[in-house]
Amino acid sequence: MENFKLKLVLSLLAGVVFSFIFIIIAFAVPVKDNQNIVIVKPKGKLEQVSQSAKER
Repeated sequence: MENFKLKLVLSLLAGVVFSFIFIIIAFAVPVKDNQNIVIVKPKGKLEQVSQSAKER
């Protein structure tokens, strides 16, 4: 009976460990983002100054 309890505890522990591993992998692997970012070129002097201020 002790052997059965030990196997049960070890299998539950292994299941929990593997679950945590897969959860950590799910958060660590980045999701591909295929959105194209359109950068609009500033037209006037005021827009150029504003854009340069945003970049700093």
